[in-house]
Amino acid sequence: MTASEALHTAPAAGPTGRIVLLTTSHRVAPGLLSWPAWQALRGADRVLCADSAHPQLPYLREAGVEVEEAALGARELVDYCATAPGRTAVVITSADGESALTDGLARLAGSGRERMPDLELLPGAYDLPGARLLDLVQVMDRIRVECPWSGARTSEELVKYGIEEAYELVEAIEQGDREALREELGDVLLQVVFHARIAQEDPDEPFSIDEVAGGIVDKLIRRHPHIFGEEAAETAEDVRAHWLRTKATEKQRDSVTDGVPLGQPALALAAKLASRARTAGLEVPVPEGEGVGYELLALAARAAGQGIEPETALRAAARTYRDAIRAAEGVRGGGE
Repeated sequence: MTASEALHTAPAAGPTGRIVLLTTSHRVAPGLLSWPAWQALRGADRVLCADSAHPQLPYLREAGVEVEEAALGARELVDYCATAPGRTAVVITSADGESALTDGLARLAGSGRERMPDLELLPGAYDLPGARLLDLVQVMDRIRVECPWSGARTSEELVKYGIEEAYELVEAIEQGDREALREELGDVLLQVVFHARIAQEDPDEPFSIDEVAGGIVDKLIRRHPHIFGEEAAETAEDVRAHWLRTKATEKQRDSVTDGVPLGQPALALAAKLASRARTAGLEVPVPEGEGVGYELLALAARAAGQGIEPETALRAAARTYRDAIRAAEGVRGGGE
């Protein structure tokens, strides 16, 4: 039986009080506690916390809750609650939990010989969706400071890893591998947080992950006026028109080719250029010339015109070709 199970299965006969283990989340700002947590704290006969540096303490004291910086053992807590019926003790747990205390309470409760107080695990704060991102930022901060390799990296040195992780993400999506997709999304997210952490140290133009997130939030709001503004959009084409119109106003580009990264794979580059020209209403024929390059350019432009991603199509064909080669070799499986 685990400590948690014992806490919830302790004999209920003859309760002599109540012991509340109040858990909080470091991902939620100190002082933002649930109403049941505040009720327990204000109604307790004794509030204890073994961690004198616990971030909740200043806010609890400001609210008039008297907190003892003390660590009582299981035996002491049970005896304290046993001396007066209805007495309540609240223990504010540390970030690492109170394993020694919970184990001790579980042993007493499981013995069957103790007249135990009611035992309760009370969450004082609940994580919001996305709260684990704060953990990632915190871990990255520490790695940047303490790791000899990570602490010395520059954004320029990380470029190749970002490209590799992006391709691994694409592969996970195309293979329909959900576990790999989750992992590769994490690896791509790490690259974003890593670059942002490095950017904090720039002596001339520093920025943080908060500014990165704030920038994309602002952009999404601007480019979705049908959600955050007064525009209307009934179809996906209406949404795309809003997006392109807002983007054009923001960028103020001289050419539709501005902003197209020339370093991307050649087929994707050709398709992107053809798509930009078509979206702008430009009838630009594919240049004629000799050689495979011009033939591939024409194929990529034709694919883009049909709504086909040539990179994706070629990768699918290449995988089929790879399987054919392995079959000719007598090798089984896809070789992933």
